[in-house]
Amino acid sequence: MPPFLLALDFGGTKLSAAIIACDLLDDAYNPVETATLDWAALQREYSPPEVDAQYDIKTMLSLANDLLAGQKAAAVGVSFGGPVDAETGTVRLSHHVSGWENTPLRTLLEQELKAPVFVDNDANVAALGEHRFGAGKGFESLMYITVSTGVGGGWILNNRPWRGVESMAGEIGHTVVDPYGPLCLCGKHGCVERLASGPYMAQEARQRLQAQPERGRILRELVGNDLGKITARHLSQAAGKGDDLAWEVLERGAWALGNGIGNAANLINAQLFVLGGGVTKAGERYWQAVRTYARQSALPQITFQVEPAHLGDDAPLWGAIALAHALARDLPI
Repeated sequence: MPPFLLALDFGGTKLSAAIIACDLLDDAYNPVETATLDWAALQREYSPPEVDAQYDIKTMLSLANDLLAGQKAAAVGVSFGGPVDAETGTVRLSHHVSGWENTPLRTLLEQELKAPVFVDNDANVAALGEHRFGAGKGFESLMYITVSTGVGGGWILNNRPWRGVESMAGEIGHTVVDPYGPLCLCGKHGCVERLASGPYMAQEARQRLQAQPERGRILRELVGNDLGKITARHLSQAAGKGDDLAWEVLERGAWALGNGIGNAANLINAQLFVLGGGVTKAGERYWQAVRTYARQSALPQITFQVEPAHLGDDAPLWGAIALAHALARDLPI
């Protein structure tokens, strides 16, 4: 067997590739003896504006071939930032990069890399990563939720990924928590993503600042009064310094996310919800609000935990390693 597993992560603005030695993991995904799990090598490249699918594929293959240095991978696991048919390895579309519609990514990569490939949605793959190597180790059921540019989710049930019909399970970002709320990109009103994701919260803050010029002094100062520069990070910083308007926007996002989590807990009764993504770095006050609203919307008899991801931005890469490991050893995926 070739010595390396290859992990690829196609993000909306970032492409990442990493390799790890095959013999570091046993069939239960545990480090062999005293081995320390670490990348043999890792490369990342940030995408310039207005790229397309062909740019992403060409760049990712370049990163992968640089890492492999002429060797073949035993297997390749792929995380993709958008809807994927995991059974066929076909990308349905990307919300952030043009030209991905109905792309047979698994077939393309298998032809180029001469190795078996498994492709899945990034939230599903991150869920697998956190379950095998991160915050979810030891839990039989969990939902991983990424709160960043969008809001997505992936399920692990009875220690296995649960993808649903045509791999569309886990779309917690498009759970409607306010039917009379603002219009989401998906066409519905009041989705979790529309209220809790970074870009939408920044948009909400700009609208409030324009409508209430006497408010948001700290937030305005952080961006030099250029409201177009506001990001979720600025909201977090301003709220931490006592800006009420910034906190109102963050709390509304926490309310939406917490309600989505509580409803998911009622429906599936998972043990754990693992939250990752840039917005979840908004501080302890934000986390307290998410947990409070999740608890309020769940039945009192439902027991669950809400915890931060342990693997950070590498969760999809570690999940891709789990996919490649299972593929190389003919284990269930």
